[in-house]
Amino acid sequence: MDGVHDMGGMHGMGPVTQEEKEPVFHGDWEKRIFAINNAISALGVRNIDESRHARERMNPGKYLSSSYYEIWLDGLVRVLSEKGLISEAELEGVVAPKPVSTPRPALKAEDVDAVMDKGATYVTAEGKAPSFRIGQEVRARNIHPAGHTRLPRYARGHKGVIVADYGPHVFPDASAHGKDAPQHLYNVKFASTELWGRDGTEGDFIYIDLWDDHLEAL
Repeated sequence: MDGVHDMGGMHGMGPVTQEEKEPVFHGDWEKRIFAINNAISALGVRNIDESRHARERMNPGKYLSSSYYEIWLDGLVRVLSEKGLISEAELEGVVAPKPVSTPRPALKAEDVDAVMDKGATYVTAEGKAPSFRIGQEVRARNIHPAGHTRLPRYARGHKGVIVADYGPHVFPDASAHGKDAPQHLYNVKFASTELWGRDGTEGDFIYIDLWDDHLEAL
């Protein structure tokens, strides 16, 4: 969706500043949010794309004034509320938390390290036939969906070249809305001058992973 979260290539936001010797967490509450988010993932009640879409729907003004883990917390509350796992009354302490059923049982403390080390894969055994081939010139579609998309605004409408085909993967634009539509994932090379004109640098290139439905043939 076209939201404040999609700031790549935007003007007026100032330089990206890097905190010297930045710690992994700035406080114990950030550790808790990280742990809660991953514990919820283990229950199988929502996927990573639903999580991202929940964060994207945060109030724009609040988004810009919030820290990384504040945005995580806002999105987590939103998606769990929408799925009926928590209520406003429970969050405010008006009523006691109610037990809920989940697709998978809660993760045990002794199993956390193994689960975190294993990670996840989004490669699928099947998917729709690829529309493009390596070396083919393509254009990123100029779309403006109200829902989730992994196609950044700064690339839309611009030409690039397919440099890799990773095979069929979960399509996040559909997965974020509970749909299963696996398709091929490609790595696409864009010249910075194609993306930003005279503000780009000759010889500099941007490589973006994009799905079949994000592209059109020239």
